[in-house]
Amino acid sequence: MGQDRGDREPGRLYSDLFQDASHFEERFVDDLDRLAAMSSALKTLGLRVVLTSGSFDMIHEGHSRYLEHARSLGGFLIVGVDSDEKVRRRKGPSRPAVPEMERLRMVTHQRGVGIVTLKHVHHEQWALIKAVRPAVLVATAETYTDDEVAQLESQYCGRVEVLDRMSTVSTSARLRLIHLADAAQSAGE
Repeated sequence: MGQDRGDREPGRLYSDLFQDASHFEERFVDDLDRLAAMSSALKTLGLRVVLTSGSFDMIHEGHSRYLEHARSLGGFLIVGVDSDEKVRRRKGPSRPAVPEMERLRMVTHQRGVGIVTLKHVHHEQWALIKAVRPAVLVATAETYTDDEVAQLESQYCGRVEVLDRMSTVSTSARLRLIHLADAAQSAGE
């Protein structure tokens, strides 16, 4: 994954995380122990760490607005992206439309995203939250129950910020429209 991090100057260890360019090799962290250490280091620097996650399949305006709002709640944004298998289990066998590595890269290109990680099906519940221990955990209304929010806030994060969905059409709805249009075109041939 590029240059050995041990050879870098201590002050430059995480410098690519604060630049505008993607720097995917630096920003993609697939190891929760390493992510926990990075989160701790960011907090030591005085940054308020924000965490959110999702499928981010076929990124659209709502995703961008959601990520931008999440970033505005702190000094550094970490985003968990659901693995292909995790998306399939939740949304069905035809999803995701975009493979996980491409989704990870696309999220990395979103303004304000500092680190991306992959949420695997084998991770225990809330493994990412436990690793990062964010000041703010950002979620949509249907993500957690009130009891889960209370538990998360008392044990693993400063607060849970619930955001409304920020798109007029979901990825699932767009995919249905595409399938309907394809079916109509095929029927008309």
